[in-house]
Amino acid sequence: MSDPQTSAYATRTPVHEQDLAGFGTVRVLPLDPAEDAAVIHRWVSESRAAFWGMTELTRDQVEDVYAHMDTLDTHHAHLVVKDGEPVALLQTYEPAGDRVGECYDVEPGDIGVHLLLAPPGREGARPGWTAALAAALLGYVLVGLDRTRIVVDPDIDNEKAVARFLRQGFTAGPAVVLPEVDLPDVYLPEKKAQLAFLRREVAFRG
Repeated sequence: MSDPQTSAYATRTPVHEQDLAGFGTVRVLPLDPAEDAAVIHRWVSESRAAFWGMTELTRDQVEDVYAHMDTLDTHHAHLVVKDGEPVALLQTYEPAGDRVGECYDVEPGDIGVHLLLAPPGREGARPGWTAALAAALLGYVLVGLDRTRIVVDPDIDNEKAVARFLRQGFTAGPAVVLPEVDLPDVYLPEKKAQLAFLRREVAFRG
């Protein structure tokens, strides 16, 4: 575990920071495409991240994808750091400005989320770890950004991700086919997705 005070990420300004008793300090940092490309490339290159759709990309291509995203007003990428160590890639987006917005009725206050967790460290499986991290991220997305509903769109065959969202209180929506996107800096193939939704009052119920 890194010392949060001496971590390479300590001098970067977070958009959200939260201390969770018994878990640690979670900081959500705007992704720096150049500085963070190596760690993101390592994560997305693993077979476990196949549904992320970037396993064949080089480190420079990963940097290019996130440099392009950094130019958009509708999509944002963040590196999530726990106690000085990078633990997740969080992407948020405006559904009306994304292909998912063509597949369901977007409501005011909606926000889309993609989440890629880092592989477990030497300690292996971490019971309760994902739920604790999710609590901090929900605080940022729903409260910090003042949104009323999250939409996620995991691949319908990504059963682990779908099950994880349902355990976290999401309600399954329709299965939809997201159209392909072909831009100069990024290509997203057609995708069959399972939509799921989480309202703010459900996330913080009780």
